Amino acid sequence: MKKFALIVLMAVALAGCTGAQKGAGIGAVAGAGLGAIIGYQSGHAAQGALIGGALGAGGGALAGDAMEDKEAK
Repeated sequence: MKKFALIVLMAVALAGCTGAQKGAGIGAVAGAGLGAIIGYQSGHAAQGALIGGALGAGGGALAGDAMEDKEAK
């Protein structure tokens, strides 16, 4: 139930954002989750989540910006 509430809250928060901001938010969440899973296997879940979140936010922002530029053309 907590995960569903978090997803709904995130969707509402991202509704008025630009493409880059939406991409960064989604990428950060996805990257943090994946980083935590990978880090957990070596005993460093928190560090993995931080690194994955940062990389995911950067990649997501670039992808969101590119999608926004493509839609504008």
